Amino acid sequence: MTTQGQGLHTHVLDTLGLAITAGECPPGSVLRTDELAQRFEVSRTVIREVVRVLESMHLVESRRRVGVTVRPTAQWNVYDPRVIRWRLAGSDRPRQLRSLTVLRSAVEPVAAGLAATHATPEQCRELTEQALGMVATSRGGQLEAYLVHDIAFHRVVLDASGNEMFARLGDVVAEVLAGRTHHRVMFEDPDPAAVTLHVRVAEAVRERDAVRAEELTREIAAGALLELDVLAP
Repeated sequence: MTTQGQGLHTHVLDTLGLAITAGECPPGSVLRTDELAQRFEVSRTVIREVVRVLESMHLVESRRRVGVTVRPTAQWNVYDPRVIRWRLAGSDRPRQLRSLTVLRSAVEPVAAGLAATHATPEQCRELTEQALGMVATSRGGQLEAYLVHDIAFHRVVLDASGNEMFARLGDVVAEVLAGRTHHRVMFEDPDPAAVTLHVRVAEAVRERDAVRAEELTREIAAGALLELDVLAP
């Protein structure tokens, strides 16, 4: 696929994904490939490729003589990073953020405790580096730079847990953190207490203190939920 073709594919995919997850195309709606090709001024091949991606996310299903039907919300792959991104861009953002943050609060403390046992010296070093990067970018409205370190920190925690199921949630957590930043569900400067907690988690993991690592990460999760009460009630 050419660069132009990839651009068209991405545009159509994002537009339809946003429309479906926002409820503009509610469950049971039928999307016809000919009409979509005409609407977006693209070939039916592009539409078929987009539909295949949406099918892989369980957002739609294709039926002969019927068309492309939007599936019930309960059947969507809600862990797909693109589905998360689309849902965070819609009107249901507060509920989606809360749902994802509760998921994080259930998983990340346990992952941090495991990381204190399983993390390699390289992972301990990277965790410390990312925590210090968060400190360095936590003032002066540097949210984009802060986000890079924040995502990397949480990826290391999940990877270092030694649990491949936790590790696969790295993309989910990345979308949550990016969504909070890009949709301004963050204070202009991150909470200093939360930043300090990340540094202390890195210390606990490095010192192999599993109980402390888990407790500190639970504090981070609780703080994130409290922030949502203020910023996305």
